[in-house]
Amino acid sequence: MDYAHERAGGADDGRVVAGIDEVGRGPLAGPVVAAAVILRPQAMPRGLHERLADSKTLRPDIRAEIAAALHETCTVALGQASVAEIDTWNILNASHLAMARAVEGLGIAADFALVDGNRLPALPCAGECVVGGDGKVLSIAAASIVAKVARDRMMCTLAESHPGYGWERNMGYSTAEHRAALARLGATDHHRRSFRPVREALAS
Repeated sequence: MDYAHERAGGADDGRVVAGIDEVGRGPLAGPVVAAAVILRPQAMPRGLHERLADSKTLRPDIRAEIAAALHETCTVALGQASVAEIDTWNILNASHLAMARAVEGLGIAADFALVDGNRLPALPCAGECVVGGDGKVLSIAAASIVAKVARDRMMCTLAESHPGYGWERNMGYSTAEHRAALARLGATDHHRRSFRPVREALAS
């Protein structure tokens, strides 16, 4: 993984290039969270770019360490779409909404966006989709890490007020533990009612 996509987007010529990724399309509960990251290679600690990778391949403690360094040395913003928005607009549209909010939250106008996936959301700048971008593009990998750390922390906080579902472990995903808790305890306000396992639990 290198800086080639950012360079192609004009980063070396002074254009502001942001990497965007989202976390949380699949869970039964909780918001979908996106991050936008503008890398600052000269300000980043030595070796940090070599540690950037798809967030799913990194241990939680490593993700948290890298996310902290990115927040300190790069331009980073988060966006999210609520459970209500997911249920209203569907998860794809809600994910795109979270991505747009992340870009708008950067505090600086991006000239170009590199987006993980195969569908480009409506953004305030031009952009390019990169399938598997979190494993190919440095700024997208950075965004995947920042978004994952942020969303995991949200779910751990929610787990404190909604015990029994195991959100501090499963982050709202459809694990056997989570589905069993749905059947036993029912759905919370944080469950996505447009997702079949939640609908089935409510109907039973």
